[in-house]
Amino acid sequence: MSKIKLKGYRRSDGLFGIRNHIVVMSTVSCANSVVQQIARADAEIIPITHQHGCTHMGSDTEQVLRTLGGTCNNPNVGGVLLVGLGCEIASANKVASYLDRAGKTVKTLVIQEIGEIRKIMDAARDSLLQIKEFVSKQQRSDFDVSGLTVGLECGGSDPFSGITANPAVGLVSDKLVELGATAILSEIPEMIGAEACLESRIPDDAVKQRLMARIKDYVQMAKDAGGDLRGCNPSPGNIKAGLSTIEEKSLGCVIKGGRSDIAELVEYAGRAKCKGLVVMDTPGNDPESVTGMVAGGAHLVLFTTGTGTPVGNPVAPVIKISSNTKMYQRMGDFIDVDAGKIVGGAPVDAVADEIFEFLIDVCNGTQTAAEHNNCREFAVNRIGPAF
Repeated sequence: MSKIKLKGYRRSDGLFGIRNHIVVMSTVSCANSVVQQIARADAEIIPITHQHGCTHMGSDTEQVLRTLGGTCNNPNVGGVLLVGLGCEIASANKVASYLDRAGKTVKTLVIQEIGEIRKIMDAARDSLLQIKEFVSKQQRSDFDVSGLTVGLECGGSDPFSGITANPAVGLVSDKLVELGATAILSEIPEMIGAEACLESRIPDDAVKQRLMARIKDYVQMAKDAGGDLRGCNPSPGNIKAGLSTIEEKSLGCVIKGGRSDIAELVEYAGRAKCKGLVVMDTPGNDPESVTGMVAGGAHLVLFTTGTGTPVGNPVAPVIKISSNTKMYQRMGDFIDVDAGKIVGGAPVDAVADEIFEFLIDVCNGTQTAAEHNNCREFAVNRIGPAF
């Protein structure tokens, strides 16, 4: 146990949340407008809508359900109202089944069963009153930093990312691992070209083989789509900022995971079974990657950026770290920590300490820039077509 104590909301499954959100989520895109109307009538709730929930099948359906259910099951969520249409694949009851073990207050509302919008709004209001009564009784209590799960993300990378922000986050990741917490390294397409750096850090041969296979899968998927990952990753913004190759971008990306051994490869939106550094199978798309890690239980995300991005998440704080001071000065109200000062001579470990201290403050209630700005991007990674 570390001496660092955090204040969180203890859930019945033994996990602690660093926020106590009430979420209203559509289980299918057809219910999005209703969720938006419910949200407009109640500023205390967080609406989550998306473009999925039907006309998919097999493993694709499972991934959608895992993502929706996992997001609601995140420890930062205290109560949930699920709004379904009534004829979709990802029904409200199916999504709710993912929350059974968390012991949260979960209500469901099915549009086709209730009928008129007036009745729907009345039913939503009644359900939310019950949820609020339960959530209001939740009080913060002490928990150890070892109970944290932290996602690691980079978006809008530039040539400074790999020498300022990402190495600093790598030191934070190592510290979290040393303290018994879990850190999630994501974005497998951004590991292409950095395989040798990763292989030497994976003690388990089965995990090593699976990760190397997934990296090859992404290369092949791009070819099957008639393209080349070098055409979209680095992105046009990465290239304009000065990154030249996917290998250069990847070497900067993986350093966010520090020097710790990799304990596990987790499926998209899956929960890690191991403590320490784990890799999640996410794409390089930032909102999809962040959504997957949060659905997998990340309490918060450390997000480095060189060109700047407002991306946040509905239920988990996203700490934004700039790789260069020029961008920080231009987009300061979107950024929490400027790692660009490393170029001017600030020690990497000093900036890492600054990030870690802010992380602790965020866990104890301080808002991030993304939270303050209501940046709440939510995007589910699909693995199949709509039918």
